[in-house]
Amino acid sequence: MTTDVTLDDLARSVLHESDPISKARASQDAAAVWRCGIVSVEHGPVEDRPARPDHPELEAPQAMPRRRALTTPAGRVALLHALAHIEFNAIDLAWDITARFPGQPDAFYTDWIAVGDDEARHFLLLHDRLTALGSHYGALPAHDGLWQAAQDTSDDLLARLAIVPLVLEARGLDVTPAMIERLRQVGDEDSVAVLEVIYRDEDDHVASGSRWFNHVCHTRGLEPEDTWRQLVRDRFKGKLKPPFNDQARSKAGLMPSFYAEWDTGTIR
Repeated sequence: MTTDVTLDDLARSVLHESDPISKARASQDAAAVWRCGIVSVEHGPVEDRPARPDHPELEAPQAMPRRRALTTPAGRVALLHALAHIEFNAIDLAWDITARFPGQPDAFYTDWIAVGDDEARHFLLLHDRLTALGSHYGALPAHDGLWQAAQDTSDDLLARLAIVPLVLEARGLDVTPAMIERLRQVGDEDSVAVLEVIYRDEDDHVASGSRWFNHVCHTRGLEPEDTWRQLVRDRFKGKLKPPFNDQARSKAGLMPSFYAEWDTGTIR
């Protein structure tokens, strides 16, 4: 069986879609096509930014209002909306890394397309939960920090892997268990169930980041730990914030020796 569909076609079907639900569905559909094994690995030019909806309104991270307590419905909506925004951006991040960096093994594209599939499922789960709480994605402002990190690493695959999966997504391994516990304490088991799915998949996503970061370091003759630390210093605008979930990070291949300097406070 032959097809004229290319990897570039699949990525564009997601990155050029602005409607949030349609983008998530496009990601799932594109992943299903890729899994059929009939897509040619061809790349084209990639825009700086994917298509975006009119809402949510994007603000600087420091301008975002403080979230309300999770004991109130409004507080839970604010938390879930922030998470939905992360997952919405994560769909594009997965397809951007797939489209932007040619010349990688097919397994590389398979891994990141699977991540894009997962992120779409996460977004739809959060969308449904927001709807059940009387809200929707786009109802609250959000910040553009995730895509700024993508733009800041658009020139180098190694930098992208160091910052997006191994800093930003690894942060999810640190903070999600506490969010689950807080939601459980206020009796929101439906939201707990959604976050447990996301947390379980985050481990696989960080593992993909670790695996391909080490692979690219090996191909370039670089030592992974020192390279990661230097890239974080040079390319990450925020700060690494302990405490770290050493158990989950280690399971995903991100060993404490990578970030020990931050954990002890000797860096930043």
